[in-house]
Amino acid sequence: IPTADDAPAVFAAYANDPAVTRYLAWHAYERVEPLAAFLGEAAAHWEKRDTALPLAWLLCLKGTQTPIGSIGVTLEGNGRALFGYVLARKFWGHGMAAEALAYLVDWTLAQPLLYRAYAFCDVENPASVRVMEKAGMVREGVLRRWYVAPTLGPEPRDCIVCAKVR
Repeated sequence: IPTADDAPAVFAAYANDPAVTRYLAWHAYERVEPLAAFLGEAAAHWEKRDTALPLAWLLCLKGTQTPIGSIGVTLEGNGRALFGYVLARKFWGHGMAAEALAYLVDWTLAQPLLYRAYAFCDVENPASVRVMEKAGMVREGVLRRWYVAPTLGPEPRDCIVCAKVR
């Protein structure tokens, strides 16, 4: 679970990299302080146990406490869980994001009130589609003008959605 104290390590690992944040809902951080505030809010979501808020975990290499990415879930109601993830560029292509996503998707679908685990990404981000597919999700289609990636402009962009259901 992230805390404000994790901000310097998260900043150094991936949060300041424009290539990492290219397709995300947030720009790369230029300073640690706003990131610390955001991570503090993420910790507060856990403390409140409010499942309507996004719940996030930091991803670390096995045997370390050094963050290399994060993964989050939003329990949307109606049996749906939406996932998002980010990984430091240094670790792209090694299956780590897919491993984390697969674990959480399977755990989510084992919960009696959850039936659909899904994620989406920009149509121009095939590596993220591959992460979802390796995690056991099935490509369902394209969501037209679905999501604004602020680094790519103010207009909603087409996204590929993948899901695993039970």
